[in-house]
Amino acid sequence: MSPPNDPPLVIDIAGRPVTILLRRSARAKRLSLRLDPAGAAVLVLPVGMPAREAERFARLQHDWLAARLVAAPPSLALVPGAIVPLLGVPHLIRHDPAAPRKVAAQAGEIRVGGPIDMVPHRVEHFLRAEAALLLAHRARTLAAQIGRTVGRVTVRDTRSRWGSCSAAGALSFSWRLVLAPDWVLTYVAAHEVAHLVEMNHGPAFWALVERLNGDHRPARDWLKRHGPALHRIG
Repeated sequence: MSPPNDPPLVIDIAGRPVTILLRRSARAKRLSLRLDPAGAAVLVLPVGMPAREAERFARLQHDWLAARLVAAPPSLALVPGAIVPLLGVPHLIRHDPAAPRKVAAQAGEIRVGGPIDMVPHRVEHFLRAEAALLLAHRARTLAAQIGRTVGRVTVRDTRSRWGSCSAAGALSFSWRLVLAPDWVLTYVAAHEVAHLVEMNHGPAFWALVERLNGDHRPARDWLKRHGPALHRIG
C-alpha cells in the first residue's frame, strides 16, 4: 500500500501562487522536485521526513521551478476556436448550436453541435473514442503479423507512459496518442505488441519493434520533444 500523501504546498513563484503536490514514497531516499507531463509541480519526499523540510526545499528550488514553468508548453482548452492536432493534422474546433449533437472531423475542422458549454466534454469524448478505435485496430493488425492475439485494448489518460502490456496480453494506451502523427501512434502500438513476445527492452525486443514498424528512433524522439505539449491539451 502506498503511503498517504501530504496536503499540497502553495508558494509564490515569479509573483504568482504555484501549487506543489507532495508525494510520499517508501523508496525515496531524498527530496526531489519535478514537473509531471501535465505541467504540475510534484515534490517527492521520504515517508518519515517532516513536511516543513519539503517546504524549505521547495523554496530553495524557486529559480529552477520558475524557469521550468516558463519553459513548459502552454495549456490548450478544447473550446470553440482552438486548433488541436488530430493525427498530427491541425483541426479547428467549430461550434454550431444548430448542428446535430454528435462530433465529426472533416475538412480540417472538428464540428460540434449542442450547447456551447458541452463542447470541451464532447470533443474530448470524441478524441478518446477515435484513439480507442485506431489503436485497437492498429495493435490487432500488427499482432497478426507475428501470430499473436491481443486481449482487451483500453485508452486512459496516463501521464508516465504512452502504453502498457499486461502478462495476459491486454494493452492500454494514452488517448492523447490520437493527437500525434499517425506514424508515432503506430510506433507505440508496435512497441506494446512487441511486448506480447518480449516482456523486456532487450535487443530481441527492439529487433521485433523494427520488424513491425521500422526504425523506432524518430517516433521516440518525437514523443520526447512534443509529448509534454500533448499532455497540456484539454
